[in-house]
Amino acid sequence: MGILRTNEISGLETPTAVTGSVLLGGPSSGDYLDLSSPEFAIGNADFTIETWYNLASYPTNYYIFDLHTSGNGIRFTFYDGGTAGQVKTYWTTSTGTSYSSAVNEFTEINRWYHMSMTRKGTTVYAFMDGILQGTFTVADNFAHTNLRIGSYGFGASQGWDGYISNFRILKGTALYTENFTPPVHELQPIGDTVLLCCNNPDSAGAVTSYANVGITTTSKNITVNGDAAASTVSPGLTRDFTFGTQFQGVAKFDTQGYFVPPSGTTEQRGRGRGILYGGYRYNPNANQKIIESIQISSSGNAQKFGDIDVVRYGAAGVSSPTRGVFFGGADPGTSDIDFITIATEGNPVEFGSATTSFRNGSGVSNGVRGIVGGKFTPSTVGTIDYITIAALGDAQDFGDLSETRHSPAAASSNTRGVFAGGGPTATNTIDYVTIATVGGTAQDFGDLTVPRQALSCSSISNGIRGVFGGGTEPDASNVIDYITIATLGNAQDFGDLSVARGSLSGLSDKVRGIFAGGYTPGPNTSINTIEYITIASTGNTQDFGDMSIRRALVASCSDSHGGLS
Repeated sequence: MGILRTNEISGLETPTAVTGSVLLGGPSSGDYLDLSSPEFAIGNADFTIETWYNLASYPTNYYIFDLHTSGNGIRFTFYDGGTAGQVKTYWTTSTGTSYSSAVNEFTEINRWYHMSMTRKGTTVYAFMDGILQGTFTVADNFAHTNLRIGSYGFGASQGWDGYISNFRILKGTALYTENFTPPVHELQPIGDTVLLCCNNPDSAGAVTSYANVGITTTSKNITVNGDAAASTVSPGLTRDFTFGTQFQGVAKFDTQGYFVPPSGTTEQRGRGRGILYGGYRYNPNANQKIIESIQISSSGNAQKFGDIDVVRYGAAGVSSPTRGVFFGGADPGTSDIDFITIATEGNPVEFGSATTSFRNGSGVSNGVRGIVGGKFTPSTVGTIDYITIAALGDAQDFGDLSETRHSPAAASSNTRGVFAGGGPTATNTIDYVTIATVGGTAQDFGDLTVPRQALSCSSISNGIRGVFGGGTEPDASNVIDYITIATLGNAQDFGDLSVARGSLSGLSDKVRGIFAGGYTPGPNTSINTIEYITIASTGNTQDFGDMSIRRALVASCSDSHGGLS
């Protein structure tokens, strides 16, 4: 039995504090930050603008930021409306001005508050400390490219008096559309970030961004006006936990003295890491024994995680918030089951054996139990296996799919696992099982929009919606379908992959779905493309990055998918 060291448990040590903000001196100071970039032209896209603020005094009118061109823009302000200290979110459009409801509970001096504005479609949401203050309907195409932080864009007489920290703009994502708990970690430059600043304790003009999605290289410098200064005063944010096991909540000891960690939510436990395991490269043909990882909420190329000592393409992955488990794989197939600890880079370790040797299955899981269905061995079998993810040992028989097939797509909620499509003859069948039960045959759920095999293996879901992509019919398909997992019925069109392909990998957190690799048939040629979708919306995939090696039949899992409560 291993020793549990307190320095490996987040919450038992002192969290790493993050310091960084900009101090501005108020209306008469001339303190503000200026930055201009074509990346700020939001157009009709969804967006999120958020920051933390701390008041030093109550001027009559003072702006946190102003994104503008010539009089109209996107703004937040404290506007007294006849009552000093009253908060109103201020939105100026090409046709007039809209306000949210005035509130008074977010105006305490020398206290940090989180504020955000998002647009989803034509609806704008204004939040203070995660609490919705009002919505507006705004369809304007915003082409504004000039940003002023801490003052009005056409003068310095309405400047901010106090601190601003972790100012971020996302172009393409409405991060908040209902009440939420404000972030506890420093903000990061996630996939749609075009600006992240006011977070450096050494420089008021420092900008944090990703080169491939952030503001242009030639426009990275912020112009610092007046005495705007970097500060170590901060909202009390910490760096995201990167080592050991994270427990958020109250740990306790039971009556026998055993340590009982808190359960928490998926967002509390999961770090948003996805795992890409093994695979096969076509043209030229070669087995791949590499394991790579990605951070699902950001973007970029996959990073080396570990190595597999045997050929394991076409394996099936399931996962809990801490452990990824991989069934089968290779040609004609193996019964081996291996596992990795998702938070810790390294090579896989033996878990047990499946009930039969196979490859080309797909997995669903709810954090406690992992289930694999759809197998090629090389003859097709309909057997479904299950394991308890936290307990090493051999898999047991769960039941059967409604028909024998291999290479289906999969999705899961906390209660239900869904298997869609498969071969060897392309099918549109969608089956479901109740994960906590055992025995019997999977039940009919509905049909895919197009019959196909070799779809995205493993689970893409946010707990409510499941998404299935790609496949062959036998020609390669770029179709992406979705279902509502709790409601029986046929799949609906979601959008398209950028490249039609089969035998691709699928994984997700509760916001994003990832499609990785795959092959284009005739002649078979593997690709290394990684793309993403926002699960709760619809639309075509967007570029995420690349795997280090072109390959298909890659097993996958994550620590924060929709099957985790």
